[in-house]
Amino acid sequence: MVERRHETAVVDGHRIHYLTAGDPGDPPLVLLHGGIVDAAGVSWGAVLEPLAREYRVVAPDLLGYGRSAKPDVTYSLDTHVDAVAAFVETVGLERPAVAGISMGGGTGLGLALRSPELVDRLVLLDSYGLGRELANGGLTRLLSKQGVTNRLAIALMRRSRGFTKASLENIVHDTDRLSADAVDAVWAEAKRPGVGTAFRSFRAAEVGPEGYRTDFTDRLGGLDTPTLLLHGEFDEVFPHRWSERAAARLPEAEFRLLDDCAHWAPRERPDAVVDLISGFVPR
Repeated sequence: MVERRHETAVVDGHRIHYLTAGDPGDPPLVLLHGGIVDAAGVSWGAVLEPLAREYRVVAPDLLGYGRSAKPDVTYSLDTHVDAVAAFVETVGLERPAVAGISMGGGTGLGLALRSPELVDRLVLLDSYGLGRELANGGLTRLLSKQGVTNRLAIALMRRSRGFTKASLENIVHDTDRLSADAVDAVWAEAKRPGVGTAFRSFRAAEVGPEGYRTDFTDRLGGLDTPTLLLHGEFDEVFPHRWSERAAARLPEAEFRLLDDCAHWAPRERPDAVVDLISGFVPR
């Protein structure tokens, strides 16, 4: 039976907690989670052990999230790219495959563009960094300038598992099909001290007058890293046309549209995610 282990590394003076599983001699696979209320075990909890049967899986809590350090910094996408690059080198991972969801996808893509020698293959799930348009336009822009709504939502999530599950309707196509473990993971994470701070900083840094500030679309033609783009059919956070457009611009890419899925593929369609990653990343 494959079991996950909790490890820590000191990266640029900050403690980074990570989950790892699998044989150290197997090909390395780094999993990067998203924002809002997230951590390695939240988004990747259902797929980590199955993937570890074939890979050495390493899933960090990004800086400001989970059990990792929460320094007083601006949590822009560049901040996360810097931290993950240093993490990969500190832990001693040699050209791992990198899979990231949402903000983690943008981080993985930014890493591959900046330091292609560090990334063997790339898997982007419902990824940030592939377009500028805001899902809710002016409302998203307004929310990026104030944190009251996010703080209130997290406070209500801490009090109520039911409210936590209902909140996931924003990223899940059918919450009734979610496992109890998925809901419990988010509910537990919502109770962690300091949760939400990094996301509010990220949103403030990444949302500008013209939309999202980070858009790698025009740079994709120069990325030679083989890339698999997975996107939920019903994703209302980032439209699946972003991933389709990116796949057409990348020199070596595949695109898969996931049915019955919105923005949280590793929890909504864990079996499909495991199969698609296993079929794409060499073992």
